[in-house]
Amino acid sequence: MTPSPISCLIIDQMHESIVPMLEEIGVAVDYRPEIKKEEIKAILPAYQGLVVRSKLNITADLIENADQLKFVARAGAGVDNVNEAALAQLNIALLNAPEGNKDAVGEFTLGLLLALFRNIVKADKEVRASQWLREPNRGEEIMGKTIGVIGYGHMGRAFARRLAAFGCTVLAYDKDDGVTADEFARLVPLADIFAQADVISLHIPFTPENRHFANGAFFDAFAKKFWFINTARGEIVNQPDLVDFLNRGKIKGAALDVLENEKLRTLTEAQKNNFDYLTAAGNVILTPHIGGWSHQSYVKINQVLVQKIKELLQKSAAD
Repeated sequence: MTPSPISCLIIDQMHESIVPMLEEIGVAVDYRPEIKKEEIKAILPAYQGLVVRSKLNITADLIENADQLKFVARAGAGVDNVNEAALAQLNIALLNAPEGNKDAVGEFTLGLLLALFRNIVKADKEVRASQWLREPNRGEEIMGKTIGVIGYGHMGRAFARRLAAFGCTVLAYDKDDGVTADEFARLVPLADIFAQADVISLHIPFTPENRHFANGAFFDAFAKKFWFINTARGEIVNQPDLVDFLNRGKIKGAALDVLENEKLRTLTEAQKNNFDYLTAAGNVILTPHIGGWSHQSYVKINQVLVQKIKELLQKSAAD
């Protein structure tokens, strides 16, 4: 008898390639990106798989009756919207796809660094306002700088790889003892980065223990004035402390693809004050969480997820 296909519910907008890719490996797809959050819990028990991006948090309450659920696949790198402990308790596999958008993030982070160093955003605005100001926009070169990469997983490595041609020194720190060095960076203690770095780029996930990892004490520990880049998660930075150190000149400039509260219409008064400072600052670049958001990564994420789902199902069938 031919086994029944695995049924999978997709609740977020995905690249159209996801459906034929899953069907090719024997997964029956129910693609419902328009589904309301409150409808999901009632229908989830009918499915063996769930694919989610950022529509909702995967909580213990959501999955408590999903007796058939074998996997939750997060279409992206971060899994901070998933209760990993709840999944583990029910023996539900958690899959994600950092391999799918690491190249997009690596390229984008390099672009932010170049934009910071060469005043590209500021100069563009000035020329559009009929101001031709060369000397005030004299910039910095990456060559000769020491770049500190905090978090040396897929994203940190992709950024370091792209720095290889610039004649700079790349120092990387990762709290995971299992992380190994490569030809693009030297793994060092965090103290070495504090002592030497001209630029800091964050590539760590958001976890409860990483909340406000970059805070006043962190910024104060650097021996030099430095440039700051965050393409990871906004919650790992204490935004008021960041504004304070920018205002004091200890941070020479910042490029932020993520914010602590990205729902800009919901900002508290204090958050609005900090946001207003950032938007007015000429040495700050802000982008709307698009580091991993390329046309190519949109497809690559599907490819990575489908391959991991395929391997999971094959392993389950063999057990």
